[in-house]
Amino acid sequence: MIDLYYWTTPNGHKITIFLEEAGVPYSIKPINISKGEQFDPAFLKISPNNRIPALVDHAPASGDGPISVFESGAILLYLAEKTGQFIASDLRGRVEVLQWLFWQMGNLGPMAGQNHHFVHYAPEKFPYATDRYLNETNRLYAVLDRRLADRRYLAGDAYTIADMASYPWVLPERQSQNIDDFPNVKRWKAEIAARPATIRAYEKGRAVNTTAVVTKQSMKVLFGQTAGTAAPSIAASSRRRGKR
Repeated sequence: MIDLYYWTTPNGHKITIFLEEAGVPYSIKPINISKGEQFDPAFLKISPNNRIPALVDHAPASGDGPISVFESGAILLYLAEKTGQFIASDLRGRVEVLQWLFWQMGNLGPMAGQNHHFVHYAPEKFPYATDRYLNETNRLYAVLDRRLADRRYLAGDAYTIADMASYPWVLPERQSQNIDDFPNVKRWKAEIAARPATIRAYEKGRAVNTTAVVTKQSMKVLFGQTAGTAAPSIAASSRRRGKR
């Protein structure tokens, strides 16, 4: 059994999509990030970066006791290797999957996340920042569209963890993008949305939470983090050093 520490964000959806596709038994452990549950000491032992998702596999292949994994890309890779599913077995195919998985982790996710922040949540509007991330999101949609021009999925004909990683982050209405400008992305997005496992994954999410993750009350919890909130012991140590 796998315990999935989860909330209803794009990174959380990546993992439920995989688990539903692979038919792996799992239990959802909700971590309400709007209420600061990601700072609970027990959760920080599993996810030291105080972010969801994270998981604990109680039956790893090594057979030497539970193993915990944090970071959504690492989780997808761990699950793909554990199950032998949704990643190519040959070297070239594996490289195709991994480079697009890391493209999402290093580009689409962070840039779209900043898009969301400055467009939807920033209490003050900064045109330069807004335009910066809207334009970068637009560029990344174009990269994705070109990639999908001559192949069904990001790594070729097979659906892989690279697609599962990127799909939840392509939110054109939320990201101020016109999906009709990217016909290959539109086709790919619709196909994945119609997969039974995707439908089940999002239904599981709705059973956990149907309210907005970010509210006026939760903004300080989500966006006001410092060394003190993420790691109180580090802040305390810094204060002690400052008194010397």
